Amino acid sequence: MKHPNIQLSPETSRALSLGAPIVALESTVITHGLPRPQNLELARDMEKQVSDHGALPATVALLEGKIRIGLSDEELVRLSESESTLKVSHRDFATAIVKKANGGTTVAGTMFAAHMAGIKVFATGGIGGVHKESSFDISTDLRSLAEIPMVVVCAGAKAILDLPATLEYLETMGVPVVGYGTDEFPAFYSRESGLKVSARLDSPKEVADFAKAHWNLGMKSGILVTNPIPEAESIPKSKMEPIIAKASVEAMEKEIHGQELTPFLLSRISELTKGKSLKANLALLLNNARLAAEIAKEMSTKKKEWAI
Repeated sequence: MKHPNIQLSPETSRALSLGAPIVALESTVITHGLPRPQNLELARDMEKQVSDHGALPATVALLEGKIRIGLSDEELVRLSESESTLKVSHRDFATAIVKKANGGTTVAGTMFAAHMAGIKVFATGGIGGVHKESSFDISTDLRSLAEIPMVVVCAGAKAILDLPATLEYLETMGVPVVGYGTDEFPAFYSRESGLKVSARLDSPKEVADFAKAHWNLGMKSGILVTNPIPEAESIPKSKMEPIIAKASVEAMEKEIHGQELTPFLLSRISELTKGKSLKANLALLLNNARLAAEIAKEMSTKKKEWAI
């Protein structure tokens, strides 16, 4: 797609023209999620996982006010080292463009840009949702899932959220919540939540077939594919719940809210778990990148069959 504010890398442009498998990757994990040099290491590892499993990685970010889809390694380095970056969701694109700023795209921001380019598969860690601290604090990620036809591979919603309310919102908006190899909605750090998904699928081909059936019926929503964290790195829900509750209370006492809330909670949880939650976060991100690549390969063979 040609747009004055969007620049595709040559590799991304070529893959799109050929109908080759592509996986979009977000960039707030680079700009706001991890300290240096872990942020750059993760960005490279995510891209490598996608490449190693047969798809082209297309990291989405803003550089000097341009929406970039597919970054070179030099550009990943620049983004990881940038001192001043915006956290870019739907409302923030115009700000970043006007200010010619660098920015990391959220789940919603990445979905918006990737959809404009024609990319159908996106891998992330966990989506945003309804916050426990305030039922009015609802992530734009949920609206994006309701409106943008894309397969989003994640490890569920971030465990800091009100998971039942988040699932209720997705149900209301008609978003299928698929459990990959599971009947239970994964809770980010934990494989279990006690909550059910709306459908279970057990292979990349089944996900591709599901996407084709969903969109060919005229549905416009995304498809949330929830991929449980690998068992070796998972942290039981019973251990995480009191830690999350403690971090949540501290956030309310400090009056932290809005875009600052999630980074604070994730950082504080990492401190309270002595780094175990960070290790789990990295493991689930790579696991999701692998699955997304496999789904993208299956979907690339069905592209001409989609109504969208």
